[in-house]
Amino acid sequence: MPFVNIRINEGHSHERKDEIARRVVDAIHEVAEIPKTSIWVVFEDVSRDDWYVGPTRVSQMKKG
Repeated sequence: MPFVNIRINEGHSHERKDEIARRVVDAIHEVAEIPKTSIWVVFEDVSRDDWYVGPTRVSQMKKG
């Protein structure tokens, strides 16, 4: 059973996550030829204050 863990900046809607999950599941199903119900997708919402690109917080990058 594939397990897909997606870390994403917090604030994305459930509708957007539904669409991302659907596309990820469709791709794995198509390539691996396994049932869609065997594919797990988990979203981890990460605060922009806890996400860094290099030494810079994403929350600071958005301000510039």
